[in-house]
Amino acid sequence: MLRPMARRVRHSLSARLLWLTVGVTLLVEVMILLPSLGRERMAWLTNRVTEAHLAGLTVSTAPHGVVDLSTRNELLRLSGTEAIRLVEGGRSILVLPPRGTVHAEGQINIAHETLIGSMVRAVAVVLNLEPPDILVTSPSPLQKGVIVQIVVHNPTLADHLRRYMAHIAALSVAIALVTGLMVYLALDRILVLPMRRLTESIARFRADPEHAAPVAMPRRRRVRDDEIALAASELTAMQTELRAALWRNARLAALGTAVAKISHDLRNILSSALLVADRLSGSDDPGTRRAATTLVTAVERATDLVTKTLTFAREGPPAVLRAGFPLGDLVGEVADQVMAQVETVAVAAEIPSGLAPPLDRTQMFRALFNLIRNAAEAGARHVTVRAASEAGVVTIDIEDDGPGLPEQARANLFRPFTGSARRGGTGLGLAIARDLVRAHGGELDLVATSDHGTLFRITLPTELI
Repeated sequence: MLRPMARRVRHSLSARLLWLTVGVTLLVEVMILLPSLGRERMAWLTNRVTEAHLAGLTVSTAPHGVVDLSTRNELLRLSGTEAIRLVEGGRSILVLPPRGTVHAEGQINIAHETLIGSMVRAVAVVLNLEPPDILVTSPSPLQKGVIVQIVVHNPTLADHLRRYMAHIAALSVAIALVTGLMVYLALDRILVLPMRRLTESIARFRADPEHAAPVAMPRRRRVRDDEIALAASELTAMQTELRAALWRNARLAALGTAVAKISHDLRNILSSALLVADRLSGSDDPGTRRAATTLVTAVERATDLVTKTLTFAREGPPAVLRAGFPLGDLVGEVADQVMAQVETVAVAAEIPSGLAPPLDRTQMFRALFNLIRNAAEAGARHVTVRAASEAGVVTIDIEDDGPGLPEQARANLFRPFTGSARRGGTGLGLAIARDLVRAHGGELDLVATSDHGTLFRITLPTELI
């Protein structure tokens, strides 16, 4: 059990941030190390030149400018050089010969050294790529006009540079770890902890969407408007909307179950009522006939309501059986049926004769019938259906001259039982029409609505048809 937990910690965002910070800090330290190594080499050589000149000055104070062998060796050892020569005005004014045989195979002039050149030579010294002994020439930092020439032992310089590198490396690792830990703690509090809260909220919502509490953010973050606070706000809003949608769907499912149970008996009752109404319509009494006509209309509406409610509650995504057919003929059939039911409306079609996209004829009939009948029942006198195909998209516009959709209907558009524009309506017509259009890979949109009429648009991309 500990191994999976350790693996999750090792691959967590916090751990990745920590190691990324440590790695970047070490990379920066390495980039700084090379120039520092070059400067340290220059400083070491300059110190050797200074100490060599001091050793020379010590010799010059001796009687006759001569010291014994042991003093000479001690001065060379203290100055860290193998041999010393002071030159002034082009002539040697002091020479401290080496303690033994020395062959300087290379030479450098500190006055002509650059930082890049010193970096390269420092690396070469550390890697033992330079000759053992080199002749170093430099103006004396103690006396103007004096040139100091010394022979230094490169292995001694290499040991010094390696110790310097080890010190810098240890310091770099310590700085990287401290910096990484500080950045880790800061990012963990500012970024990772809020993300963990968001993740936990999503997991709780997935486990129990109806009762999960919204994401809890600290008060100081709630008053801010950074990306995480915005994400938490949007997540809370989405969970609230989804919870409401789930509640509505549960109510619809319960409604569908209830309607399914009573639909058979209710249809029998309505059939009996319709039969009686038909018999009454043949009565000789004009008042009875008028009442029978009203009763027939009411019973038919009740039957239609039960049928649509049951169908909407039961059916899933509608199956689409595609076949090419003239779109104009379909619109003509829909217009005839709507005008037969609502005698006060006139339906006109402006459909190109050659437009015959492969659609499910039955489903498109239902969608167009619902849209046109809704317009007629809302009070429209004229409904015009236009269609066109351009840039790979088939567009069908349904435009009417009705009173337009009220604000409440626009706010709940396409929502069953809440988006009806007329008193006593269910709003199922628009919801069913949009489902049928989306099953074809298209979309149903409200383009415009006002006191002068309403325009709905169906778009069907041909590449999805």
